[in-house]
Amino acid sequence: MIKNLVILESPSKAKTIKKILGANYKVEACVGHVRDLPKSQLGVDVENDFEPKYITIRGKGDILANLRKLAKTAKKIYLATDPDREGEAISWHLMHALKLDEKNTERITFNEITPNAVKNSLKEARAIDMDFVDAQQARRVLDRVVGYRISPLLWKKVRKGLSAGRVQSVVLKLICEREEEIELFTPEEYWTLEAKLGKFNARYNAADNDKFELHTEADVNEILKKTGKGEFTVREVKHGTRTRKPPAPFTTSTLQQEASRLFGYAPSRTMRIAQQLYEGVDVAGEGAVGLVTYIRTDSPRISDTAYEDATAYITERHGEKYLPPARPTYKTRGRAQDAHEAIRPTSANRSPDAVKASLSGEQFKLYKLIWERFIGSQMAAAVYDTLSVKLDAGKVTWRTSGSLLEFDGYLAVYHKNEDAEKDVKIPALNVGDKIKPQEFLPAQHFTQPPPRFSEGSMVRTMEDLGIGRPGTFAQTMTTLLHRGYVTKENKVLYPTELGEIVNEIMSEHFADIVDTEFTAHMESELDSVEDGETEWKNVIRSFYPKLAARIAAAEELIGDIEVKDEVTDIPCENCGRLMVIKFGRFGKFIACPGFPDCRNAKPILEEAGVACPQCNGKVVIKKSKKGRTYYGCDTYPECDFISWNLPTGEKCPECEGYLMIKGRKNRVVACSACKFTKDAPEAE
Repeated sequence: MIKNLVILESPSKAKTIKKILGANYKVEACVGHVRDLPKSQLGVDVENDFEPKYITIRGKGDILANLRKLAKTAKKIYLATDPDREGEAISWHLMHALKLDEKNTERITFNEITPNAVKNSLKEARAIDMDFVDAQQARRVLDRVVGYRISPLLWKKVRKGLSAGRVQSVVLKLICEREEEIELFTPEEYWTLEAKLGKFNARYNAADNDKFELHTEADVNEILKKTGKGEFTVREVKHGTRTRKPPAPFTTSTLQQEASRLFGYAPSRTMRIAQQLYEGVDVAGEGAVGLVTYIRTDSPRISDTAYEDATAYITERHGEKYLPPARPTYKTRGRAQDAHEAIRPTSANRSPDAVKASLSGEQFKLYKLIWERFIGSQMAAAVYDTLSVKLDAGKVTWRTSGSLLEFDGYLAVYHKNEDAEKDVKIPALNVGDKIKPQEFLPAQHFTQPPPRFSEGSMVRTMEDLGIGRPGTFAQTMTTLLHRGYVTKENKVLYPTELGEIVNEIMSEHFADIVDTEFTAHMESELDSVEDGETEWKNVIRSFYPKLAARIAAAEELIGDIEVKDEVTDIPCENCGRLMVIKFGRFGKFIACPGFPDCRNAKPILEEAGVACPQCNGKVVIKKSKKGRTYYGCDTYPECDFISWNLPTGEKCPECEGYLMIKGRKNRVVACSACKFTKDAPEAE
């Protein structure tokens, strides 16, 4: 007879909790989800008020059989899946799959896998929260009807195997729109001007000079003429103090962003490592220990116990002067699921160096980042002494400023690249002092287009726009990359040709679904289900008719398109059949139609219809290893011409550079060497 059976998702998490609870508890893992909607069909009975049809996930039969056997002999059963919507839904599915008796089954949750947290959760055991379950059901059904109703249209229009998603399609649209914005960007010239005055430089500031901006070299010469060749006179000296507050403890989003910025980790990698730290690591002298709190959260709040723990550590290691005058508070973004704390170490005293020998390299880097961010967030602000000086020269006002770190505060612990602020020393100056300029330093600049998204900056954008939830950010990025809609080069995201085609279809026929405000509104609707304010099927009832109407309209407009392989006049070297054109993940290629008997395939060089701007060759359409379209000369390597934009075959009337077509929707013809642009002909 088993006294107590505890069921959770992860075997490693089970190992940590088994050590905490001891011999009176049998701890078993269900290894993730046990029931889901079937993959082979919609799995939602639209005619029966959107009732979901759940089935046991393939491969979970033996696991469930073992759990049923154990449950029959247990006096008490505790469902200890993760403390969020998904975890609550897994517990609910376990109840049904194992046919558990509600009288001896209870739900427990804990934000951290520590003895106190786990044992306290047993004292606060409760029934399954159906509001959380229903919020998860609503999300799952919404995603299913969007994906399974729209994807067949993509199969007809483009090719088999494509998919659409309620969140992923919005993110794809953002990436495609940013690429369009970059392609159509026209740089603007501007200048900066500094004067070297001994050991420091003064700079020209338009705000101090009737807002006269420096757009051209002529503007710079005008200011130099007004300045003259005389001395600079100090007109104003201001001393001040500036404080720099520490950043908040990590949420899921900010952890993914910072790990991406500092280590180049993809969000999925960050979450995998963080999950290991949460579930438990074998620490020398302690055994299996959960090192960080729950990793899916959008709240920067910490518990009273954690605050006291951090305060005691800071006082002991750094002194009371490193404590802020009042307990730090941090604002949440939008609606935070405040049931979860921020991501923090389970013990402030478990420093990174103390556990380094027990961690892998990537575990140590992430744990150190989390630990330092948490300790730093509870410390005093950094304080800088500042100096601002205005100088007059002729009819022009110049400015210089400097700062010195007076008190490091939280920077003593958390001092990352973005926090690195170099001291700028300015010699002692008094009003009336005169300084002879040594030289003037004009510099030409051009405005830059908005940067492409990295995975980290896309996560931040998703959070800002209210698209998705902390647990979905990493999976969304993984899906886009896996589908071949987006590619990553030098840590930034580019849409592939396939991604742009899918985005055009979604934007044209399903504008509501790829609208950021609509998607954010749907997240709010799911939150209201979680809060018990909305019945979950009402969300589906209000959404599905609009989706069905859009699909019907798209079916009418698109029609039944059968995509046949285009036959070429190129014979297969192996069997003699004429090769056909195929469309794969990275675009077109030619292959033998005798597959699988003959597997001959090769890249296709499609002519762009224009001559090479550098030689007499032809421009052909090529694909990079990452799937992006580019244009090159067919005589390569004799000619090294290459361009991301299609040349028109014309010369620029202003500089003799070659003209090219930029943009997909708002097409323009632009020069490759100067600012010349003109309207582009309509796309065929």
